[in-house]
Amino acid sequence: MPTTNGHGPKRAILYARVSTDEQARSGYSLAQQIEALRAYAAQEGYEVLEEVQDVGQSGASLERPGMDRVRDLVAVGGVSVVLAQDRDRFAREPAYHYLLRKEFEEHGTKVRALNDRGDDSPEGELTDGVLDQLAKYERAKFTERSRRGKLQKARQGKIIATMKPPYGFRYNEARDGLVVHEPERQVVERIFRLAAEGHGTKAIQTRLYRERIPSPTGKETWHRPVLKRIVLSDTYKPHTYEETLELVPEQMAATLEKKTYGIRWWNRSSQKSRQVSEPTRNGQRYYRQKVTYLPRHREEWIAAPVPAFLPRDLVERARAMMSAPRPQERKNLARGWELRGLMRCPSCGAAMTSHTATRGEKVYYYYRCHRSVDYRRNSCRQKMERAQKAEEAMWEFVSRVLKDPDRILAGMEVLIEQKRAELRGDPEREAKAWLERLTEVDQERRGYLKLAAKGRMSEEELDEALADLEETRRTAERELEAIGGRREEIEELERDREAIKASWAAAVPGDLDRLTPEGRNTLYLKLRLEMRPTEDGYEVTGPFCSLDPLSS
Repeated sequence: MPTTNGHGPKRAILYARVSTDEQARSGYSLAQQIEALRAYAAQEGYEVLEEVQDVGQSGASLERPGMDRVRDLVAVGGVSVVLAQDRDRFAREPAYHYLLRKEFEEHGTKVRALNDRGDDSPEGELTDGVLDQLAKYERAKFTERSRRGKLQKARQGKIIATMKPPYGFRYNEARDGLVVHEPERQVVERIFRLAAEGHGTKAIQTRLYRERIPSPTGKETWHRPVLKRIVLSDTYKPHTYEETLELVPEQMAATLEKKTYGIRWWNRSSQKSRQVSEPTRNGQRYYRQKVTYLPRHREEWIAAPVPAFLPRDLVERARAMMSAPRPQERKNLARGWELRGLMRCPSCGAAMTSHTATRGEKVYYYYRCHRSVDYRRNSCRQKMERAQKAEEAMWEFVSRVLKDPDRILAGMEVLIEQKRAELRGDPEREAKAWLERLTEVDQERRGYLKLAAKGRMSEEELDEALADLEETRRTAERELEAIGGRREEIEELERDREAIKASWAAAVPGDLDRLTPEGRNTLYLKLRLEMRPTEDGYEVTGPFCSLDPLSS
């Protein structure tokens, strides 16, 4: 078997990634990458430990199922190298290359791509780093050119076609303008009339369901934020000819007819999305997209006129009613809900929220699944739970079992260790790597400024280089913030443990019995308790609880 300097076998992990669903479905790109990596591994005498693939995953973040698997394998040890066909298969952001290299070096593992240009020397690493930055620069330039082209189109009064036109419209044949779609126009008018009559989004949602009007995505029920966005959108608000002239770019003012227009805004914000992962109760990881919107200055917005089809007074009444603050019902707030945030639905696993019902003079309090909506066919059918009955069962459990201080503190220790185990790698080492990268960014910035002062860089090149470094800085700061957040969660658990040790765990039973409903809720939350109704009663779970059902 091949060895590395006589110290053991050369073991490799092959890593392949495709970034779009289309590539993932075709499979060609993945298969081609794996085939090239196998050939290289065989040529270099590597034993392949595992082939890891990320299907349809972006390289803008390290939070990917396949990359997490690679990092877990490397952390176990015994991996000589992680191979990918191209450097951007690992990550598109050079800062993430830096982090992976530092992390893998701690376990004696190297990161290699078939298109590496340098070697392990400082000069080789510098060469690869510079070329990574240039590749990132080219991608950024392409994105910026595309964005400027779209904005130029908007300044000419043309619509920028997206996946779907706004509700109530269709694209024209050239896909650069909107035309009214009569069936949806009637629905939009119905929404505005309901809003003008004082109905909120919940009431409008219910009426549209009962009238069998599908949502823009074809679902039976409308998403309530969508209803609010429609009512408040300038797309549906008629603007006079004079008002429109003040909003649209000068170059298109002469082309407008003297009539009313809706306004479709562009360039109101910049959007960035990245994938993040969170641990689940079963020890797996849940991946989701986190989207960040950064608003742009009002002067950067671009207005494009669209056909107007609603009466101005109707739109203004609807917007006024939708924007007016509604007095909050106090029937739920007048009661201390001991299990707020703790009840879980046994049917679908969703949170059970508080609910108050009145019948004549009598008031009843329940916990019900938040997915339980009487007019939705696919809603959860879990029955409501009497609040008093559930709360008495929880307190009986606490009084009977958790007044043992040693058991409480031992459970908190278990929970703290679970949270520590969820942390990937060594947070201290990772934070140190990101701080080092921030220092390097400052050094590179000073170097660019010196080159510009000597006339070796143009002003445009300097601006692009500094913008690229600023993006790297933001990435490093974001990752440091995430590490700090994970630390804070553990520190909060440790503070809760000390608070319990100093108060509830040391209190006599009479002191615990005198806790208010809010105090009991705080105690349950600190102990990380959860309750689920069962056929026989209730089940309480937590880091120190038995999973045996409780009798109600």
